[in-house]
Amino acid sequence: MLTIPGLCWLCRMPLAVAGWGICSICQQSLTPPPHCPRCGLEAITHPLPCGRCLLKPPPWQRLIYVDDYRAPLNVLVQRLKFSAATALAPALSRLLLCQLLAARRDGTLRLPDCIIAVPLHQTRGWRRGFNQSDLLARPLARWLGCRYQPGGLKRRRRTAIQHQLSASARSDNLRGAFTLEFPVRDLHIAIVDDVVTTGSTVAEISRLLLRNGAATVQVWCLCRTL
Repeated sequence: MLTIPGLCWLCRMPLAVAGWGICSICQQSLTPPPHCPRCGLEAITHPLPCGRCLLKPPPWQRLIYVDDYRAPLNVLVQRLKFSAATALAPALSRLLLCQLLAARRDGTLRLPDCIIAVPLHQTRGWRRGFNQSDLLARPLARWLGCRYQPGGLKRRRRTAIQHQLSASARSDNLRGAFTLEFPVRDLHIAIVDDVVTTGSTVAEISRLLLRNGAATVQVWCLCRTL
């Protein structure tokens, strides 16, 4: 069910700015725990990389997210994806924007040259009617003044749904699933997704970008979880 325009999606209180979607009080409750800046998993080493990343770092260089996959954020993500509540996308994008700007202020994040969204397979996109990652990426690119490359990445084969697979099966499921449709040599690129769980999807895309000459890869998402 959609909220009344001008009211917070979570507490239903009036907003100072109607377009924000989520009030500042509710936003303060959406704070990730201390975590590794590389993999995004909870770590007491924050803001330094965790021991896992020192031994075996993921292929991307930085991961930014809003909160763990927990209430109330996970409820909003589910409504966006599975209930076609696309009016939520700008508000969720703004939450991610705030995290990005905070990282910019503390000097730990450089803006990318280009933003891409994790693609859906064409058939799944037709059935859903939208790609939630695309809806998140478009306003972010506009607000940050970064180039957005819609269609720059394609999913060339339909894969099994990731959350139905074990962690070990996810990488095999995605191997060779994506194709790159634009030159990335020497570009700093950010990948936008809604939820990063094991990281198999963004890892496969990151490796593809780096093989094709990308300088660095960041991952931006709403939720990070295992």
